[in-house]
Amino acid sequence: MVYEKFWSENPLIAKNKTEIWKLEKDGLKIFDDIPHYAANGFDSIPKENWDMFKWAGLYLQRPKEAGYWMMRVVIPGGILTYDQQMALANIAKDYGRDVYDITTRQAIQFHWLTIEQVPDILSRLEQVGLTTAGACGDITRNIIGNALAGIDPDEIFDTREVLNDVFEYFRLNEDYSNLPRKYKMSISANIHNASNAEINCVSFNPATKEIDGVMEVGFHVKVGGGLSSVPMLAEELDLFILPEKTVEVAAAITTIFRDFGYREKRHRSRLKFLVADWGPEQFKEKLLEYTGPLPEKGESAVKGWNAGYFYGIHKQKQDGLNYVGVNIPVGRLNPDEVIEFAELAKKYGNGEIRNCNSQNLIIPNVPDAKLEELKQESIFERFPYHPKKFIGYSVSCTGIEYCNLALVETKKRMRTISETLDKEIDLDVPVRMHMVGCPNNCGQRAIAEIGLQGIKMKNQDKKMVEAFEIYIGGTLNEGGKFNEKLKGKVEAEQLYHVLKELILFFKETKLLSETFLDFVERVGIAELQSKLDDIMAEVAV
Repeated sequence: MVYEKFWSENPLIAKNKTEIWKLEKDGLKIFDDIPHYAANGFDSIPKENWDMFKWAGLYLQRPKEAGYWMMRVVIPGGILTYDQQMALANIAKDYGRDVYDITTRQAIQFHWLTIEQVPDILSRLEQVGLTTAGACGDITRNIIGNALAGIDPDEIFDTREVLNDVFEYFRLNEDYSNLPRKYKMSISANIHNASNAEINCVSFNPATKEIDGVMEVGFHVKVGGGLSSVPMLAEELDLFILPEKTVEVAAAITTIFRDFGYREKRHRSRLKFLVADWGPEQFKEKLLEYTGPLPEKGESAVKGWNAGYFYGIHKQKQDGLNYVGVNIPVGRLNPDEVIEFAELAKKYGNGEIRNCNSQNLIIPNVPDAKLEELKQESIFERFPYHPKKFIGYSVSCTGIEYCNLALVETKKRMRTISETLDKEIDLDVPVRMHMVGCPNNCGQRAIAEIGLQGIKMKNQDKKMVEAFEIYIGGTLNEGGKFNEKLKGKVEAEQLYHVLKELILFFKETKLLSETFLDFVERVGIAELQSKLDDIMAEVAV
């Protein structure tokens, strides 16, 4: 270790068990221990070492004592080759009980793994250039990118090389593997904010600036965003970053977080709390101490927010080529479906598949001459490129099915509710709905037009049941605004009925082409609260 861990002298750190073991042993060292544990079985793993497995992308599923793991695989920018997709599909088939999940950070998750299987899985991943290092733990997580990078008519430059350079700089880098908490970056030059800049710890966003008489393309940088139980929107620094300076700036920001980020209490150890206390000006001044002078801001190239949705068939910036944006309901596939997509991508494109942070897929690089034949493929009957208004815009976290933090079931419930709404309500606009199983917000509830957060409550019969709180009006347009909670708790069994009535109210009183977000802003929270109160009173009768 070449850097000084001067926070280790803080007496408050001595009370934090996680920080103590992180000082004694780097989290990435767990990769050295996995072969031993695999050879000797789950019972050979000391309980106090369970959390260290996060650095290898492994969480224990619930109940932890059963010894089954969830594994997250890093997919920088969401781009997968044919060979990588086939390897991932076969891991899900051979070890993961046929469950393959696309996450809101463009990564892949497996479930039901045992420690004995992990060495073979890691070997298979390494053979196709994939890793689980950095997928979880107090380290740089999977770097979000523009899912259309390099083919996007709406990007001001191709960010694939920049993103990959940043990924490689931090990958297995023990200078940055003991951060105060999880640390999330995004890099995108898409003008529609495809990477959800405002909810990342650090985001590099498209901008231009005239320097020495030359109009340069590069980034503006935002810091201090994040969701969880205390969501915050990132603050923009008054800086312009040339693409070739991205690694240096990312390293400097990460160093500030590593050395000055709070470590005393886990729930206050995210970068957003440091930025909130320092403010963007003080943070910028500290950053310049590491980087030296950087130009002031130029002109932002961001024109709006597409929430990571790319449905339909569209022309790429390369003449004669097209991409197809496909809906994957709540991001879940089985291995045969992954293989089917991989074969389609190989037959009609260049074999690539791109994961979206909206939990969907893109098949890129389809020549004009192959488009009509591709459109006839039966897979689009199950996974349409023009999805319906509810299931096409539904996002869900993993939920209580596998997650130790979740309070309620989410994925199956979100899919069932959305598909039923599509059968019963015909709308002229989509409605973005996100469901999460706890306050940690992995399903990004806070930015949804309708956010559904799982809780536990006692019903009228005094029985503890699954329930939901309803939030409305979230967006990342124009810097972002988190959705607001409506009063009242809805039993899970009544959630569909309550949502249906709320959306019918929207349908009956909305203006032509008015979105749910615009509707909320026009009629106001009070009007929707009043409607919800009426619905709840009806349910209670």
